[in-house]
Amino acid sequence: MTGRFAGVILAGGASRRMGRDKATLTVAGRFGGRTLVEQLVSIVSQRCNPVFVVAAQGQALPVLPAQVLRDEVPGLGPLPAMGLGLRAAAGAGADHAFVCAVDMPNLTPEVIDRLADSPPADVVLPRAGRDHYLAAVYRTALADTVDALIAAGERRVGALVDMVGVRRVVLPDDSPLANLNSPDDLAGLS
Repeated sequence: MTGRFAGVILAGGASRRMGRDKATLTVAGRFGGRTLVEQLVSIVSQRCNPVFVVAAQGQALPVLPAQVLRDEVPGLGPLPAMGLGLRAAAGAGADHAFVCAVDMPNLTPEVIDRLADSPPADVVLPRAGRDHYLAAVYRTALADTVDALIAAGERRVGALVDMVGVRRVVLPDDSPLANLNSPDDLAGLS
């Protein structure tokens, strides 16, 4: 892909299954004591500039070398946060943005490279057993489409993916895309 390439990290989820904010989790013996959000900013910033972190209103975060955006309406899922991040990335001059969830501790810059090196599409999705909507490249101009979907009552990222041009990139290994969803997942990392 050509043009500026931004990063958007979605960090404001309710984390009900985890029972606490995932963004500020640390894993003993991993990531040099950094929180998940610090780890993700570190990885994403190796390939993307600028990097935006979309957090909930009032959510405490460590000081980050990224611009923090605050999700305006809580409880609507990742679609509005994605739209906010895509709009900010477009405003910064980026044509595309790598959008990911904060709970992907094994994400690598090479995964971002694989997606970014793909021929352009509205959305470039990694496929490893399933589509991974929250570890994909999105055209920043989709922010208006996201706004229209939300205005129509839609909350699923899949609704956006279903209505735009998609390129799927098959990854042989899904471990960089694994999410931490529960304390058991966290225990498996250490």
